[in-house]
Amino acid sequence: MAFTTQIPRRHRALPVEACYIHSCMPVNANASISILALAAMLCLAPSNAAGQWQSLFDGKSLQGWRETPFTGRGAVRVENGTIILGAGAPMTGVTWTGSFPHSDYEVRLEGVRRQGNDFFASMTFPVGDSYCTWVTGGWGGDIVGLSSLDGWDASDNETRSYFNFENGRWYALRLQVSGERILAWIDDQPIINVSIAGRSIGLRHGEIKLSAPFGFASYSSTGALRKIEYRLLRRSR
Repeated sequence: MAFTTQIPRRHRALPVEACYIHSCMPVNANASISILALAAMLCLAPSNAAGQWQSLFDGKSLQGWRETPFTGRGAVRVENGTIILGAGAPMTGVTWTGSFPHSDYEVRLEGVRRQGNDFFASMTFPVGDSYCTWVTGGWGGDIVGLSSLDGWDASDNETRSYFNFENGRWYALRLQVSGERILAWIDDQPIINVSIAGRSIGLRHGEIKLSAPFGFASYSSTGALRKIEYRLLRRSR
């Protein structure tokens, strides 16, 4: 999104006062245990209010994730609180198996390229009814951008920029998606700010489609991911 399963909207956390009232209602002995248990669950359930970060990785397992079935993929493992994407021929990745928003959300994580000279933590993500990929260090290691906008890859559209990723160094990556814009930052440095209203959003041709709806991939490089979280920008309806 390790991950705290999203609670249906009808099960949002109750106010403290409501929890107290329900727990103190006079009920028969047999019913009291069930009501108290339900009240406890509702009071402790996490709210899906906008602004609340939710973890997608527990640091110990691939719970909630699956290895992306890329041809020639490398090994995926969890080690020291990180997801390791071993160098593939060419790609290795993981794909989220749970629910995920399609708009008005923000994702943050930390990524590092341990070996290689190409992308190591490229993120495929939903944009409305379509998907897009934020390429981090593609085409030889330094191109950053979105694939694809109006049919043009990150190397050929206006989101292309150059960033010198050092092997062995962790980078803070943050992406924000709304119905009007896609924004991205690396180490809090603005790197993408593009209007998407009325534009065609899609994925580059090939196996990257296997990363949808939400996933990460490396290309002929060993990458590592940690502290993967997301939050809603508006309250779910």
